[in-house]
Formats: sequence, structure tokens, C-alpha cells
Amino acid sequence: MIEMSVLGAGRLGRVLARLARASGRCRIVDVAGRDAGRAEAARDFIGGGRVVTDWRVLAPAQIYLLSVPDGAIADCARALAEWRVVPAGSVVFHASGACESSLLAPLAEQGVGIASLHPAFSFADPQRAVETFAGTLCALEGDGEACECLEGLVALLGGRPFRLAPGGKAAYHAGLSVASNYLVALTAMAEGLERQAGVPSALLGDLLGGLMRQTLDNALALGPYQALTGPILRGDVETVMGHLAVLPDAGAAAAYRAMGLQTLALAGERLAESARERVRAALTGFSPAAES
Repeated sequence: MIEMSVLGAGRLGRVLARLARASGRCRIVDVAGRDAGRAEAARDFIGGGRVVTDWRVLAPAQIYLLSVPDGAIADCARALAEWRVVPAGSVVFHASGACESSLLAPLAEQGVGIASLHPAFSFADPQRAVETFAGTLCALEGDGEACECLEGLVALLGGRPFRLAPGGKAAYHAGLSVASNYLVALTAMAEGLERQAGVPSALLGDLLGGLMRQTLDNALALGPYQALTGPILRGDVETVMGHLAVLPDAGAAAAYRAMGLQTLALAGERLAESARERVRAALTGFSPAAES
């Protein structure tokens, strides 16, 4: 039986602790939070554990989940190290997508295993998260023994663990942000252009949704290189120039140019060099021929 404490009463901590307890192979020791009411609510959701508001009296456990905002991780780690409440040989991990386990270094100096575990999952609704977490990919990084321990924990949660390369956390999180946040921004940009063209708002979901889903399916199934289509791949400079002419503001133009250059790079050998240079000139406003 694994003994685990949750430090922080947020949604992610509640969900992971409840899943761990529901596995039947994990006992929740402490549910710690600065606010007693929130900690009690977290304990009730989890279904077990002692409510603790003074972290200096934490009971010993094998695993500690530091479920606090990113900006508080380092301070909490320093405080736990100062109070010497985490026994050597145990594992402390945080669940930030952007921060590395090195924020927990003060604890490592005391013989504590440190790591990070980031589920690629939304915890907006804790109850729904508990019901749908199975199969979630969970990125691990940190010291080897701590990651090995967390691989076992992820299995109890019903997730799928994988390890990041050393120093890879920033690139990992940047990739997720591009895939998620930037996709939303691109959707808004595309909708704005279609409205500018006179397409009724009620039709935007049908018009763009099907194309975007099909494109994403192709990119994931075939790979981005083979899935790429469109005017840049064809070297259609006139169409690219036409697009640039109707973009509504400098921000949209900068986004189009930046993504156009990424698309041009992706096209690779599928686009002849002469056509590549013409498209590049259109996107950057720089013509090597004009300079010569």
C-alpha cells in the first residue's frame, strides 16, 4: 500500500488523490492547505486523509504531491526543506507543465527524490476529470528513482506515463501550447476572415470545423509533411499576395507571415527552389533579385 499526501487543495491534486485512493492500493495520509475550509472540501472529495493547515506537522509518507501554483513551488520546497518534515527516501513531485523538478532542489539535498508529473489533461471539472482520466498521457522528468516510482503511481491512476529528455520541459510545454492555445487563436483568426468575406456566423462551425478536423486527422495519420496542401506548397505567389492584401490588421499580417514561413520550411523538397524564393519574398517583403 502506497502512502501519499497532497499539499495543496486545488482541482488537480483532488483528482489525482481521489484516483489514487480509488485504486485500492494507495492510502491518502494528509490533505494539506492553507485554508481549512478548502482543505476539508478537498478531503471530502478525495474520500480520505487528515486535514492539515500547518505543514510543519505533516505525517511521514512515501509520496508527496505538491499541488500548488507554479509560482509557489520553489517557496514551498524551501519551506518543507527548512522544516525537515519530508523523510529521506520519499518522493516529492509537482504537476506543473512548464516547470522542471529542479525547483524542488532543496529537498533533494536532504535525500528526497524529486520529479515532476504533468498530465496532458484538463481538470476544469474535477468530477468529470475523475470519470474521464483513464488513458491520459503523463509526462515525467526528474531523478531516475523518483520517475520510476511515479510510473507506478500513474499506472494506479489509469494513465500512461512517459519520460521527457533532460531539460526538455520547456519545449514540451511550448509544443502543448502551440497545439492547444494557438489552435484556438488561429480558429478566431480564420473566423474573422470568413466574416470579413460575408460568411454568416451561423455557418462558421460547419465551414471551418470539418476542414480543420480533416486536416488534423491527416496530419496525425500521415505526418505533417505529407498532409500539407495549399498555395504555399504549390508556390502560388499570387494567392499568397492576395491573402496578405485582405488581412485586417498588422497583428493578423504578422501571424500569417510567421506561419507562412513555417509552412514554407515544412514544404521542403516538395517545392522547387525558385518557387520557394518567390514565396519567401512575398512573405517577408524582401526580394533578393531587387537587391541585386
